Amino acid sequence: MGRMSRENVSAGLPEYAERVLEVAELIPPGRVMTYGDVAEWLGAGGPRQVGRVMALYGGAVPWWRVVRADGALLPGHEQRALGHYRDEGTPLRAAGSSAAGRLPRIDMARARWDGGAGDGADEEAHI
Repeated sequence: MGRMSRENVSAGLPEYAERVLEVAELIPPGRVMTYGDVAEWLGAGGPRQVGRVMALYGGAVPWWRVVRADGALLPGHEQRALGHYRDEGTPLRAAGSSAAGRLPRIDMARARWDGGAGDGADEEAHI
């Protein structure tokens, strides 16, 4: 995850990357969007492009709110992300008994944000 501050990044940031980071900043605490959701929201790029932006510049925004579609925690950043999810009350699913490392996953049916105006706490999130 890039560790640059938002101020340091903005000056030389490619336009697409700036747009991805802006979407990440819109996601309310306790909610998530997938890489594909962000690309669809922007109407440009795809999950891999969004993932690349987040890998390079995501440290400047709430990176833990842009996730894999399967709800798995970001490899290499699981514990940091899990701390954020717990602090924000992000819905999680317990790991299965056969899951390696037994880390929970994000409950995508409950945590996914559709980009609506509210924080989404009272609405079902479907994109």
